[in-house]
Amino acid sequence: MSFILKTDNLSHRYSNSSWAIRNINLEIAHTGVVGLLGSNGAGKSTTMNIICGALNQSEGTVYINGTDLRKHPETAKKDIGFLPQVPPLYPDLTIDEYLIYSAELRFIEKNKIKGALEEVKERCGLSHLSSRLIGNLSGGYRQRVGIAQAIIHKPKLVVLDEPTNGLDPNQIIEARKLIREIALDHAVLFSSHILSEVQLLCKEIIMIEGGRMIFSDSMDAFNNYVQPHSVLMRVENRPSEEVLLKITGVTKVDFLSDKQVRVYFDGGEEITERLLAASMQYHWKLREINFDKTMLDDTFKQLSAQTNQ
Repeated sequence: MSFILKTDNLSHRYSNSSWAIRNINLEIAHTGVVGLLGSNGAGKSTTMNIICGALNQSEGTVYINGTDLRKHPETAKKDIGFLPQVPPLYPDLTIDEYLIYSAELRFIEKNKIKGALEEVKERCGLSHLSSRLIGNLSGGYRQRVGIAQAIIHKPKLVVLDEPTNGLDPNQIIEARKLIREIALDHAVLFSSHILSEVQLLCKEIIMIEGGRMIFSDSMDAFNNYVQPHSVLMRVENRPSEEVLLKITGVTKVDFLSDKQVRVYFDGGEEITERLLAASMQYHWKLREINFDKTMLDDTFKQLSAQTNQ
């Protein structure tokens, strides 16, 4: 079987410190979204920086579409698109100027740049903003530009590091839709420390904790470990318990303060969309919604314990 991405015993440590990651073995052979999940500091960004050629590993090998990244970096990187956690944007350039620059960096032939530019702007919903300075864009549109530069050369592998971080609920939904569309003809490695994001987008999941891979399987297999499900919402106008319990999938509600609510649900994948729709209908002024991190920590502990048995 040929793999779009394959790593063998990938390991790295900084200077004389302990291992940041150790013996990471990944395999992605098809299009779609694969989630890379882990708490802050687990080793996700180190892994992705190595996979994308931004950092040389201490040990192990990375293959991109069968090419050894370290031995043949230029060939391998032609098949990689990367959006790091902080998008590499230039605020003084327009969208067109920046994407043309990105196309040139990816060695797209000059006579094909215009076509690639128009195609990627259309795909990322940027066509109407071509001459807008990047510094004047909202956070959501900046992320779109960041994704556009990652796919303008049509790579086989697209690596997205926390692409919804810092976005408001509406922008997160738009970003999810775009990522799903990209995954129709690209292999997408999607990193997050927010479990609900990974659940909504991915069919397969890889979990790293303490620099080691502790889980690699389907999302259905992973979901067996995550019970109960809950999200934390921050709102300006607190909803009533009666209204929340009428939302499909909601099983229990805890009011933590006047503006913070924990909502338990039955595992349905559309819970955040339903809560957002209810917020708009009842004017809660939803400011933030996240998977309950304490429960994510419990999941890490369960999986780590099973791995070490």
